[in-house]
Amino acid sequence: MALIPYDAALSFDNREGFIWLDGALVPWRDAKLHVLTHGLHYASAVFEGERCYAGHVFRLRDHTDRLHASARILGFEIPYTAEAIDAACIETLKANNLTEAYLRPIAWRGSEEMGVGARATKTHLAIAVWEWGAYFGVEQRMKGVRLALSAWKRPAPDTAPTASKASGLYMIGTMSKHAAQDAGFDDAFMLDHKGDLAEATGANAFFVIDGAIHTPKPTCFLDGITRRSVMALARRRQMVVHERVMPATDLARASEVFLAGTAAEVTPVACIAEHAYTPGAITRTLMEDYDRLVRMPPAEVAKIVG
Repeated sequence: MALIPYDAALSFDNREGFIWLDGALVPWRDAKLHVLTHGLHYASAVFEGERCYAGHVFRLRDHTDRLHASARILGFEIPYTAEAIDAACIETLKANNLTEAYLRPIAWRGSEEMGVGARATKTHLAIAVWEWGAYFGVEQRMKGVRLALSAWKRPAPDTAPTASKASGLYMIGTMSKHAAQDAGFDDAFMLDHKGDLAEATGANAFFVIDGAIHTPKPTCFLDGITRRSVMALARRRQMVVHERVMPATDLARASEVFLAGTAAEVTPVACIAEHAYTPGAITRTLMEDYDRLVRMPPAEVAKIVG
C-alpha cells in the first residue's frame, strides 16, 4: 500500500499507514480495542512519547525502560522484552517510511474483566508513529510561549503513582491546558500539592536565576528523559545547575525560563501568568545544543548524557 503524507486535519483514527499492535503490524484504521477495555474505564494504561531524528529514536532504550517501570508501578507487566519493544519501534517506523517522526508506545489492561479489580485482564501493547510536522526556526521559537498558572496541582506521591508515565495523570494537564487556552495563553504551568513549582502540562521546566540554572526537584512528577539530557548539556557547558524544591516566589526571581520535553524539545517561555521573561543566551545555547544532540548517532548521545 502506498503511503501518503500525514495530514494534521485528519482524525487520528482515519489515516494511512500501519500500527504495531500486540506483536504484529496492522493497517492504521484496523488498530482497535473494545469499549469495555479496562484501561479506558480505569486509566490502567502507561505510555511513552519519543522522537525519531534522521532515522534514530532519541534515547530509545531509556524510554522503553521507563515504559516497563511505569507498568510495574501500576501493577502489571508488559509481555515484551525491552529488546522486542525497541525492535517493534524501528519496525513501525520502517513500515510507515518515516525517519523523522513522533512515536507513541502505549500499554494497557484489556477487556477480560470489568470492575476496579483487574487481575484477569491481559496486557496489550501498541506502537504508533506519525510525522510531527514543520518545525519552527530558532528565531521564531525564541519568542517564547505564554503560560497561565493552573488551578490544578500535581498530586502528592502518596496519592497517585507520580513516578509513572500513567495516562490518568494527564487528565488535569488537559483540563489545565484548555483553561489556559480559553484565557488566551498557550499552555499552563502547574504547582505541586504543596504550592511549590512543578512543571508545565507536558514538559519539565528550567529557570535562570542570577546566571545559574534551577529546576524543580521531581518529587511528584516525572524526571523527564529530555530534562536529564538538558541538565547534562548544561553541565557540559560548565553551567551551574541546581535541582531543588522551588517555592512559587521563584517565578518573580527568574530572568529566563524554558521547558524541556520530548514533544516540546527545548521551548523558551515568554511569561507565566503576570511574570514576564526574556529568552536569552542560556536558553538559546541549550536549545541549539539539544537540536544538535538529538541528531547524533545513539553511541555519541550516550557519551554525552550517560
